[in-house]
Amino acid sequence: MKKALTVLLSSSLVLGLAACGNSSNNNSGSNAGSSPSASGGSQATASASSNNDPVTLRIAWWGGQSRHDYTLKVIEMYEELHPNVTIEPEYASFDDYWKKLAPQAAAKNLPDIIQMDISYLNQYATQGQIADLTQYIDSKTIDTTNISESAISGGKVNDKLYAFNLGNNALLAMVDKAMLEKAGATMPSENWTWDDFTALGDKLKAQGKLLAGDLRHDVFFPFYLRSQGQHMYATDGKSLGYDDDKYFVDWFTQYNNWYQSGYLLSLDKLAQKKGTPEDGELELGNAVSTWNWSNQYILSSQVADRPLEILPVPGWNENGALFLKPSMFFSIAENSKVKEEAAKFIDFWVNNVDANKIIMGERGVPVSSAVKDALKDSLTPEQTKVFEYVAWAEENATQMDPPNPTGATEVDKLLKETAEKIMYKKISVEDAAKEFRTQANKILSK
Repeated sequence: MKKALTVLLSSSLVLGLAACGNSSNNNSGSNAGSSPSASGGSQATASASSNNDPVTLRIAWWGGQSRHDYTLKVIEMYEELHPNVTIEPEYASFDDYWKKLAPQAAAKNLPDIIQMDISYLNQYATQGQIADLTQYIDSKTIDTTNISESAISGGKVNDKLYAFNLGNNALLAMVDKAMLEKAGATMPSENWTWDDFTALGDKLKAQGKLLAGDLRHDVFFPFYLRSQGQHMYATDGKSLGYDDDKYFVDWFTQYNNWYQSGYLLSLDKLAQKKGTPEDGELELGNAVSTWNWSNQYILSSQVADRPLEILPVPGWNENGALFLKPSMFFSIAENSKVKEEAAKFIDFWVNNVDANKIIMGERGVPVSSAVKDALKDSLTPEQTKVFEYVAWAEENATQMDPPNPTGATEVDKLLKETAEKIMYKKISVEDAAKEFRTQANKILSK
């Protein structure tokens, strides 16, 4: 049938293990003409592909239900413009996504287009699982006329472009100002500190509220390190980037104090979370804040259905801690038999104005300046907040760290397990710092 069926990654996993080839793609792609772009006619009346050979594309992404819904609308729009193309969507929550993608990679049956995170980029690129996109940039199959080199370069590994940036992002705190004021506190300024955050804890606790559900260890510990002039990983990726365990001790002593004080969600309840806005503690009205990337703000505010404010992460103004990051990427599987068709869809996603009027920056502020300009009058007040925050961050940001080295996902898992041992009082913070260093360096040195 022409309209793609919505399938979970768990369904495609069975197919992935049963075949070595990309069984969905029996027809190789051919030149189908450029997809409509912001610079060359963005309306849905643009002509379809000139070559009518049937093509099937599999596209995989992670996210919550709202992201799934609008992504399916964009896919439907693309199929209407290209009647010969059928798109099979596969999606899951973030953690489940990577668990289910790994066996597909091993079976050389990855979806043609993969939503890629910078934490996994180095791993998939160096293992030959995703394709170099340079030729599609050079041929303008993916048109970068209105996209800066700095926005593109985040997807490079060893000078090859393995992933295309879908939007710019910056870390932030989302704060429920009304809940804060009801607890007798005032809204902090943009230059607030971690001590300011801690000081809110007892006031919120007295109202039966949390400071936050949690702060992801693999995101906020590296950010804290940047604020101290340190980095999570060494330049060569063969070891941790900080030499003094003081930084680990300082951060996780503070984090553990929040946890033991009852300011954060208990670990047993946290383990039941899917990591989507729909089950977030702020969104459900149980916490005064949540900490995430700027693109998450739009969905969180929609799910919460009440006004939320944006603050930068404490320490942003110390040692150039603040940075812009590609929110996520699209990569093309090396095993794909329709790479050029996949590249055309990526071009459509980043350059088509009508498509972006559906996306509305949820995967990060658009990288195309033409698309950003075209969206200005269509933005809701909440979307405007995100666009303005990212613009502010761009003025105050320094260079982001390189993509995480191979082994980083294992180190992230170790960091989470080590932090939980601290919070369960199974190990002291000082011993945990030493144990983490030893095991992390062992992983990275392989």
